[in-house]
Amino acid sequence: MAGGDKIRAVEKSTPHGVYEVLAQWDREAGVWVAESEDVPGLVAEADSPNVLVQKLRTLIPELLELNGVPNDQTASFHILYQHEDSGVLTF
Repeated sequence: MAGGDKIRAVEKSTPHGVYEVLAQWDREAGVWVAESEDVPGLVAEADSPNVLVQKLRTLIPELLELNGVPNDQTASFHILYQHEDSGVLTF
């Protein structure tokens, strides 16, 4: 993925039902792309962080169910946004 903009959604797989998702800005495509080792098959993209989060709220439970996780469980998530950029300053 191109670009330095990153969003990290901390959603780690623990007994408390938290999953880790990493999303990076793809400058060429103009979208945020999210993937997770904790949620097999998760790949999502969206043009904004808010839209991406909404997609993840739907996709994560669906993929977990497809991967055999009982659907009577609950999971919470914490999202940490990190923005990286660079440039030349003149002063």
